[in-house]
Amino acid sequence: MAYQGTPSYSGAPASQYSDWIHRVGAYVIDGLPSIAIFIVAYILLIIFSAIHVGFLGVLFFLVGIIASFAWGVYNRWILGGQGQSLGKKQLNMRLLSEETGQPIGTLNAFLRDICHVVDGIICYVGYLFPLWDEKRQTLADKIMKTVVVPA
Repeated sequence: MAYQGTPSYSGAPASQYSDWIHRVGAYVIDGLPSIAIFIVAYILLIIFSAIHVGFLGVLFFLVGIIASFAWGVYNRWILGGQGQSLGKKQLNMRLLSEETGQPIGTLNAFLRDICHVVDGIICYVGYLFPLWDEKRQTLADKIMKTVVVPA
């Protein structure tokens, strides 16, 4: 049941859902900061190891790994739970509950990421479901009853 004044997405036409290529683009944008942090940390590890100050390199590398993880938590679960990760915001999309039309919250965003394991079990076919699915949902979206819609 939808909240008052909130659209329900359970019977909406496919044109009301974000297409697969935009979802992939948002995923790539979401991952870029983590990859950049990791690369910088790895380069610092190599530089400091080359000048025989390896402990500093290891320290920077560990800080980089922690920062990369922290970015992922903030972007995917906190911002994502509010409806828009960085990538979704850049590409004008929102992650919503299919039933309420509202953002799913931090805990459900975390659980949705865990459900993405199901998308990858059969050679990552679950990630391709939005190509043919009526609501353009991955298997994780179906499990969590979420949809990605244009903002």
